[in-house]
Amino acid sequence: MNATEHRLLVHEGTFAVLGPSGDISGSPGWALPSAQSDGTVPEGLFVRDARHLSRWQLTVDGSSPAVLVPASDSNGTAVLTPHGTREEPPAYTVFREQAVVSGEFTERIRLTSNLGEDTTARLTLTADADFADQFELRSDHRSYDKPHTVRTHEVHPDGVEFGYRRGEWHSRTTVTAEPHPMTVEETGSSARQLGWLLELPPHGTAELTLRVTAHPHGAPERRGAANVPDADPATITSWLKSRTGEFTSADPVPARMTDWPELARACEQGLADLAGLRVTARGPDGEELLIPGAGVPWFLTLFGRDSLLTSLFALPYRPQLAEPTLLALAATQAREDEPERLAQPGKIVHEVRHGELAHFGQVPYGRYYGSVDSTPLFLILLGAYSELTRETDERQGQDAERPPLARRLEPHARAAVDWMFTHGGLDEYGYLAYHAHQGGLANQNWKDSPGAVCSTDGTRPTGAVMVAEVQGYAYDALCRTAELARTAWQDEAYAERLSKAAAALRERFESDFWMPEENFPLLALAEGTSGRGPGDGMRADALASNAGHLLWSGILGQEAGEQVGRRLMAHDFFSGWGVRTLASGQAPYHPLSYHRGSIWPQDNAVIALGLARYGMHEEARTLAAGMVEAAARQNYRLPEVLAGYGRADHPDPVPYPHACSPQAWAAATPLALLTAVGGAPGT
Repeated sequence: MNATEHRLLVHEGTFAVLGPSGDISGSPGWALPSAQSDGTVPEGLFVRDARHLSRWQLTVDGSSPAVLVPASDSNGTAVLTPHGTREEPPAYTVFREQAVVSGEFTERIRLTSNLGEDTTARLTLTADADFADQFELRSDHRSYDKPHTVRTHEVHPDGVEFGYRRGEWHSRTTVTAEPHPMTVEETGSSARQLGWLLELPPHGTAELTLRVTAHPHGAPERRGAANVPDADPATITSWLKSRTGEFTSADPVPARMTDWPELARACEQGLADLAGLRVTARGPDGEELLIPGAGVPWFLTLFGRDSLLTSLFALPYRPQLAEPTLLALAATQAREDEPERLAQPGKIVHEVRHGELAHFGQVPYGRYYGSVDSTPLFLILLGAYSELTRETDERQGQDAERPPLARRLEPHARAAVDWMFTHGGLDEYGYLAYHAHQGGLANQNWKDSPGAVCSTDGTRPTGAVMVAEVQGYAYDALCRTAELARTAWQDEAYAERLSKAAAALRERFESDFWMPEENFPLLALAEGTSGRGPGDGMRADALASNAGHLLWSGILGQEAGEQVGRRLMAHDFFSGWGVRTLASGQAPYHPLSYHRGSIWPQDNAVIALGLARYGMHEEARTLAAGMVEAAARQNYRLPEVLAGYGRADHPDPVPYPHACSPQAWAAATPLALLTAVGGAPGT
């Protein structure tokens, strides 16, 4: 099966993967990615990292109906019929509408008689909820003990309730129907079969409305939205479109800022996807927030790096994403050492999980701090947002009820800076560094799959790893926070300290990371190579796209930046669709790898912004044109990642087989491209 045969519904952290008929069969959906997995995502209804509906199968008159028209994004109603022949065509037609809204899945089944006489339709719906944790569903060859679990099934007049308990962990899924089912029967497994006999008058109709409500462990009661939770799927879909419309049509509208129609379409699709990918989180004072979740299916939750870069790309057009993202990350900022989570005081979280396995510590990701770059990116977004909103903040500066965000988050920003110097490694190594985490992530920069950081022969570094682009982030974070100290905190001494530290970091970086023979920076240094740490270390000299992030941060001098920009646009890096994560021709290069030769839209967005920063506008337009054309050939939605094949290999972009779609920073990429090219069409 592939993505075109399935339908994805998503809203505020809830998503459903459905088959062409609207069923959930328990069979795999389509290939989707994970840095820790090469598996597929199964069909189902998912809320807070758990599957709350694992089976949902409709039969009519004893068999599965035939699909005449599958549901789609443009047409949310599937058209089905019982099986018939030319001589005996189906007695009725089934119209099946479905919708998802924050914690609930609703369905309306409408039967329309095709006969001029009374008829009866026998419907059954087989439902089950296995409450599987998402980490169990990845094909990563891991298994997890779940001792003393209890599954329950309670029949109610209007439906059935599935329960799951493991110690203090308790989750429920309720299925209700109107009209009430005539029967609820066991199936020989954990599933339950709900049955109806529906009377159809001549050429008349009958309707059945079903509602599935997830009650995850630890979740607050659903707040709903106006009267929508009690409405039918068509009304919910209309309401969701209006909410999306509010987000996509708010000023400024990127589509009106360019005379490049394909880029405008890609921006419109990206904004629509971002509206659906928002998830709920809590701020420092417990306030409820809507922030960009990373992507469907494995990452629909708060991810520090992803949510921050998404908000940065969207900042000129949707600044309202930045503030809740910063507040949510401030609320989850580490306050003490927790080695099993890689938490250290001041560090910004990598990901937040709500599932059973995280709750019981069987995976470390409940609050996991395995990223070296979320902390400087937090400071970069705070600085950029404060600069954008400075005039407004100054007008509100006397309002004690709502101080400017830069002042409200001053303690969090200072703690983040302290982390960079202490635990982050600036004091010890002169650079931000990370160590591989046993049981967690080996690499903790944006290319976080095993083997993504390597030398030209594929050798992987050990010990403390200092990746190039992260040093650029640190430089930019120090510069922006120094400006905040001057303008918002009135602390000139602190500003001067950070400015000097940034200048020293830039000088060290140019000396330690530059490869004169390549006119290109190293991918990474390992512990001891710079002479600032113990051990033998190594130089990870693979030619990688990480260098483009150095242009975005501004850590390179003008001449070096131009050399890097030109090199990234050479044929071994630039495929015609985008810049590869690793230049082709090197031993580790693989066009279908996750990070060693594939093409990431988000990576290319950063590179395009960097090219523009260094005045390389023609190169930025060429790169943007490749990305926009790739989007245009995929209904204007960029996936998480593309295969690294070039135009000479195939006339269309080759899909990466496990790509998330939609995915937040890929959805925001067209907005960054628009910023990079200033609205100008590609050449």
